[in-house]
Amino acid sequence: MMATIGLFPHPYRVEAMALAAGTAGWLIAEGHQATVLTDDYPDRQQLDLAVSLGGDGTMLRVVRLVSPFGVPVLGVNVGHLGFLTEVTPADLTHALKLFLAGEYQLEERMTLSVEVRPRSADIQPHTTVALNDAVLQRTSSGHTVRLAVCLNGSPFLTYSADSLIVATPTGSTAYNLSARGPIASPRTRLLLMTPVAAHMLFDRSLVLAEDEDITFEVLGELPTELVVDGKSLGCLAAGDVVHFRAGDHDARFVDFGGRDFHRVLRQKFGSADS
Repeated sequence: MMATIGLFPHPYRVEAMALAAGTAGWLIAEGHQATVLTDDYPDRQQLDLAVSLGGDGTMLRVVRLVSPFGVPVLGVNVGHLGFLTEVTPADLTHALKLFLAGEYQLEERMTLSVEVRPRSADIQPHTTVALNDAVLQRTSSGHTVRLAVCLNGSPFLTYSADSLIVATPTGSTAYNLSARGPIASPRTRLLLMTPVAAHMLFDRSLVLAEDEDITFEVLGELPTELVVDGKSLGCLAAGDVVHFRAGDHDARFVDFGGRDFHRVLRQKFGSADS
């Protein structure tokens, strides 16, 4: 059966670009459709597989592009050891042969829906999807962000902190981990809320169920930056609201059964017995 495969390389890594071009040529010679793609590719829903060639940052970008269409993603680690990439460049051809033969599983991971509701009627609300996290943070030193937090529609607390993180289980090993938040298995389904350098007595992370939701309202006149999966979406003003809930579409990762999250965790942090 002919497959349609999109290859998404890191645009500034020569090795990733060369690997994408060579792999596309091999796939075409084998009778498949293969294209080296950019973010503005219009027919992402037509793909049978998206191949990310880079690191975790490239994977985050590719998941954002294709997860609404249910397209599975195969991560190729061109760079440092990451939590998301599945295979090495040397193993890519073999991995694609396994995929094309149907010898793989799909690992589904929850995503995070991030809806911005501006106070001004002149600005339209908009929603984006995160695989890792969304962060509301200060824009310069010397001040904090102040955020009124509601859980499931009920007022909870007003936070004063350097930033406030909402993370998925996949994102628990990103900024959340640096802020001493809990590590969650990526197969769980929950939301994590972790303050960073909170200027208040309550500075613990909260673990919330998948069907719960979180709302932040920006307080005060100082600008607050919204960053989603490491990408700045701009600054919010007083009265702007951001609503978080589990995403409508899971990310789907191609898995060949050889990658273990806990082993990667040991390797990543240099455990002596890894």
